[in-house]
Parts: sequence; structure tokens; C-alpha cells
Amino acid sequence: MDGLYNLSDFFDAIDTDPRISTTHIGVFAALVQYRMQNGFINPIQVFAREIMAIAKLSSAITYHKRVRELSEYGYIRYEPSFNRLKGSKIYFVEISDQA
Repeated sequence: MDGLYNLSDFFDAIDTDPRISTTHIGVFAALVQYRMQNGFINPIQVFAREIMAIAKLSSAITYHKRVRELSEYGYIRYEPSFNRLKGSKIYFVEISDQA
């Protein structure tokens, strides 16, 4: 499954999900871009600052909140590392009807 397929599925799924904001979309798109830049690996291991730069976010609080929500809503699976030297793992999951 490639990044474009994930992004297309994501947009189909969020069409009827009122919980999703433009910030969620930006973070998810940044995660897909990061994954594509790293050979479509799953999971990706990321530091917040890397994804924040791609998504054009300046607030780490906003980033972490949106990633946690995307995980809670079932669009990704987020495993925080709580270690400044080791990135958190983000798994891309099969997206079905989320709403």
C-alpha cells in the first residue's frame, strides 16, 4: 500500500467525520509525506519536530493532541516513546468507515 492510497482512503473516511479539522488533515498528510520520504516503511519512527516542520505547525502541544486524536479515532496507531533520543512509532492502519 503506497502513501497516495493511504491519503485517498483518509479523505474518503473523513468525509463524514465531524471530529476532523484542518490541523488533523495537515498532520496526517505530513505523516504520509514522511513515510514516502523514508521508503514507505510501516511503522515510521518520528520526532515531533520533524512532522511539525512538514505540517507547518509551531506548537508541540497541538501536534501531540492531533496525533493522539488521530490514533483514538482509528486513522493511525501512535506509540509514544517518552524518550528524547528515540522517536515515537506511528503505524498506518487499514482505514475503513470511521464515523
